[in-house]
Amino acid sequence: MSVNLTTQGPSSRTTGPEPAFNASRLHHRRRPGEAAILIVLRGAALLSVMVTVGIIAALVLPAVEFFREISFGDFLTGTRWAPTFADQSFGVVPLVLGTLWTTVIGLCVAVPFGLGAAVFLSEYASPRLRKWLKPILELLAGVPSVVYGFFALQFVTPYFLRDFLGMEIQPYNVLAAGIVLGVMIIPTIASLSEDALSAVPNALRDGSLAIGANRMQTTLRVVFPAALSGIAAAVVLGISRAVGETMIVALAAGTQARMITDPTKGAQTMTGFIAQAATGENPVGSLEYNTLFAVGLLLFVITLVINMISIALVRRIREAY
Repeated sequence: MSVNLTTQGPSSRTTGPEPAFNASRLHHRRRPGEAAILIVLRGAALLSVMVTVGIIAALVLPAVEFFREISFGDFLTGTRWAPTFADQSFGVVPLVLGTLWTTVIGLCVAVPFGLGAAVFLSEYASPRLRKWLKPILELLAGVPSVVYGFFALQFVTPYFLRDFLGMEIQPYNVLAAGIVLGVMIIPTIASLSEDALSAVPNALRDGSLAIGANRMQTTLRVVFPAALSGIAAAVVLGISRAVGETMIVALAAGTQARMITDPTKGAQTMTGFIAQAATGENPVGSLEYNTLFAVGLLLFVITLVINMISIALVRRIREAY
């Protein structure tokens, strides 16, 4: 005798297929004000592009007028810069050399101290200590650059370099300007590098410590390489800021454009010349006036090349890790 144990209940009822989720219908149902917000965001993006195009146009048009009178080759290769003298000369190499001196000296100060501060804050400082030290460090970024310029002129040159180190140094020199420039960009490198180091997963640290590495080895051989893309971006940002800094070099480096091989002597940078010459003394449209835009365009191109190289470098390093 067989017993039929089949029962019919709610679970045995056949139901139709579940309605598919219509993503397009949800996409078209925008919340009130979403279209306005989207327009504002697009406008902000477009405004940034328009500002960049406007800056390029403002530099290029007077620079074209300048290069109609001065050879482009003479401008880039000439070793004498005297646009306002009776015997005029428009070789921009002395200005580029002065900018290179101050930037290199500034990086020699900012990179080791900035990365050292970043490593300490990320890997060694307690959370309570980091809470106090990082805002204090970033406070240096809020000091006006003109204050740094007076600090280089009134303290670093006479008391630190001349009295303390006993150096024979001129009152206006690129060494003091570069040192103070490096102090100014320390917070930029330190803060961004610390963020990159803190973003490294703790699993990498734990794995390194588990196989017997000490804290210093873990920091230098595991954490630092893993955060190298962010550190490289921080350094390049510091370079861009050092190249474009004006008030420190205008006050401390000097106003004499010349070829120098000794940082204890004064020299003029590209930004220093722009700050000195843009005082309204030169008639608008004159050759002397257009030199401002030629130097500014060269500075813009140099900064653009640095940023392009940094983007390629960061992408390559990021692919490796």
